[in-house]
Amino acid sequence: MSEKTENAVKIFHAAPDFYNCAQAVAASCGRADLLDKMKLCGGGRAPSGLCGALYAATQVLPPEKCAEARAAFVAANGAETCVKLKKNPNIKCADRVASAVAIVEKISQAGK
Repeated sequence: MSEKTENAVKIFHAAPDFYNCAQAVAASCGRADLLDKMKLCGGGRAPSGLCGALYAATQVLPPEKCAEARAAFVAANGAETCVKLKKNPNIKCADRVASAVAIVEKISQAGK
């Protein structure tokens, strides 16, 4: 697990900030400018019911990479909406946060 991924899991729902999934992904990807926007995107409240971690990943990446990120997230997690993801109790939200950050890193590194 990369340093960014470990950080995302560490700050997810932890004091002092209690970041939701979307905020944890944005913060760990160095996008503090998105924290306020992501505040309302946890717990299934992201647009179209997307997982907040996935939504944040799509906001961090360039628009042309969003479809790739969504496909990778579905391949790794089985769905892209919070409602569907929560039906699988074996995968925790922290795991989805880690998955989203890992996907951002992989796509970002491939573009270099």
